[in-house]
Amino acid sequence: MNEYKIINDPVFGFIKIKRGLLYDIVQHPLFQRLNRINQLGLASVVYPGARHTRLQHSLGAFYLMTEAVKSLSEKGVYIFDSEAEAVQAAILMHDIGHGPFSHVLEHTLIRNISHEDISLMMMERINREMEGLLALAISIFKDEYPNKIFHQLISSQLDMDRLDYLRRDSFFTGVTEGNIGSARIIKMLNVKDDRLVVEAKGIYSIENYLTTRRLMYWQVYLHKTAVGYEKVLVNMLRRARDLIRQGHNIFASPALSYFLRNDVTFDEETLSIYAELDDSDIWCAMKAWKHADDKILSTLATDMTDRHLFKVEVTESRPDDEYMNQIARCIANEMNIPLSDTHYLMTLTEIGKDMYNPDDDTIGILYKDGTVRDISEASEILNVQLLSKKIRKYYLCYQRI
Repeated sequence: MNEYKIINDPVFGFIKIKRGLLYDIVQHPLFQRLNRINQLGLASVVYPGARHTRLQHSLGAFYLMTEAVKSLSEKGVYIFDSEAEAVQAAILMHDIGHGPFSHVLEHTLIRNISHEDISLMMMERINREMEGLLALAISIFKDEYPNKIFHQLISSQLDMDRLDYLRRDSFFTGVTEGNIGSARIIKMLNVKDDRLVVEAKGIYSIENYLTTRRLMYWQVYLHKTAVGYEKVLVNMLRRARDLIRQGHNIFASPALSYFLRNDVTFDEETLSIYAELDDSDIWCAMKAWKHADDKILSTLATDMTDRHLFKVEVTESRPDDEYMNQIARCIANEMNIPLSDTHYLMTLTEIGKDMYNPDDDTIGILYKDGTVRDISEASEILNVQLLSKKIRKYYLCYQRI
């Protein structure tokens, strides 16, 4: 029997997964659930090709991790087979806790717990089923393992997660400026003083990576149309939740209904119900909600299914209250709804993003004489002050009348 299973990935080509622990993770229902969750949420409203899944991304990050371990080993960095397998297992499962549309549910139906915490709960559940075989992977994921380079490969300002999603999202959106040299960056990785660094000849690839990341955030992830569409979804779920809690009979799958009805505390039972949730629960519900008696819910559900997007105004400073009240009054009059309900049809969001944080887990550049300088000092062309500046924008999104 072949020792490896081979998957043909459109971005990296053939990905080999070794039979045993790693293949068992890929086959697990909690991992396969990621095939029903879009990697980029609702970005396909702008970029129709962006239909790739969290499962594809997880496999891509696994491939890059395999390449990184191989590259470091070839440079004399001693990595035990058990460490290599554990860090591969950890990157496979790093996103396993994501909910429908990736980030949307985190602050809508689920509160006070991040997808990373849910991922950890799922890892621990799989670990119990596998009789402790994932203990080392979980230790690395939680940054409790003494050798810190493995956690850096999973979660840092230059990790395999970011290297995959930038390359993959660029490929599927068609935003060619987002294509980074992931292979070269991995070949330039090294270890100095128990810390992951990049050899000096790879500095141009790192400059391109940081610049690309900034471009992808503002051009794809925070594109105003995608943000506006996401707000329609969030407000629709809020309206459905409020109606259900007021006693209205609103259609939803059992898993979605549980989260609409309850303020949940995550325990093992909740985790089992959460594991049943994916994008299809939301799409199925909104197709029914289009025909709801409630005017606000049916309007928002129709907006979602028929691509009637919120109007979005992006500003550097906060819009004044009188302007927003004027919009609210206009919506109330046109739709014949109470002014107090217009908050379902408009929303103001402040979004801040820095592309490089010098105070975080920095990117070190290794020179031939053994010295290490931060990329912010080593780069001749990067304006790191600009990259590390937290850019804030206000997105005012509201129903088109």
